[in-house]
Amino acid sequence: MKKKFLLTAALLMLILLCGCSEKKGSVALITDVGTVEDGSYNQGAWEGIKEYCDEQEVPIPYAYYQPKEAMRDSYLEAIDQAVSDGATLIVCPGYLPEEAVYVAQKEYSKIRFILLDGVVHNADLTDYTIKKNVMQIVFAEEQAGFLAGYAAVRDGYTHLGFIGGEAEDSVIRFGYGFVQGADYAAIEMGRQVEIRYTYAGTYFESADVLSYASDAYSMGTEVIFACGGAMGRSVMDAAEACGGKVIGVDVDQSEESPTVITSALKNLSHSVYNGVSDYMNDRFKGGVTTTMNASNNGIGLAMENSQFRNFTKEDYDAIYTRLINASIEPYAQTNDGTTDDLLLVNTTVLYEVFPGQ
Repeated sequence: MKKKFLLTAALLMLILLCGCSEKKGSVALITDVGTVEDGSYNQGAWEGIKEYCDEQEVPIPYAYYQPKEAMRDSYLEAIDQAVSDGATLIVCPGYLPEEAVYVAQKEYSKIRFILLDGVVHNADLTDYTIKKNVMQIVFAEEQAGFLAGYAAVRDGYTHLGFIGGEAEDSVIRFGYGFVQGADYAAIEMGRQVEIRYTYAGTYFESADVLSYASDAYSMGTEVIFACGGAMGRSVMDAAEACGGKVIGVDVDQSEESPTVITSALKNLSHSVYNGVSDYMNDRFKGGVTTTMNASNNGIGLAMENSQFRNFTKEDYDAIYTRLINASIEPYAQTNDGTTDDLLLVNTTVLYEVFPGQ
């Protein structure tokens, strides 16, 4: 009788475990228009999913879906397909799917979403309600940008450039941080710095970006912070042709081009890895926003593969500590975007409307 009871209990446990596994389903990534090999945002998120799912004793199925266009309905179509294919956790990177996730969180109340570096909202920006099935992760881009600008000037560069993708919040914060970091270092060193500043209006490779960056390098710009996903490849092409340097973004882009001296990092893969792990282990933090910054190692500079001439690891650790303890707090508002609202001392920003816009 006792053996029969133990066998029944064992079978019941097996059924419960199988039911739990089936309930978890698969993990899906809805790309931010681009591909999972964009060397930037999508790739960072994809690598986090892939790493977690592949290392499990029983591998967890995962897939990615690329929307046809950067429109709410296209994102919803991709989400619908992912759910139909069995996804129970869907990761959406960037600001483009924000409205789609706002809609989907209601339509698919049993599906869990990770909105990476975005904020859910309705069409007219009057409602930002986050449901319990959405984990919202944002980054302190202004801190990562600050580190990039500071390091560039401390390394000896005084003629800088910033080319953002589109003038949206995260890109603006990167640019604003970059300008403030450059000015902070310029004050420390008693130097004058000049920054050409623009938004290209695209996150893709572009002949217009290549032309603009080439002109900038030919007119004396030494290093450009290319802040726009695959658009950065056009800047790298220009740098290779003109002898310029590039600062990458989001992930370590040193393998993309020998011109990349460092990259302003968001710890994308780590954040997504932890989010998937939390979901799979019933620790999903829904209905709240988590900010990744210096204090939780959410941002940084790619130092291991950097090509700095003078800026050292000790210099980096010192300035990073000031961000951690908040003795430096970069301005992070995004209402303007032109940098006219920044109080700069030793830095002149030449804001330019990108040609053709």
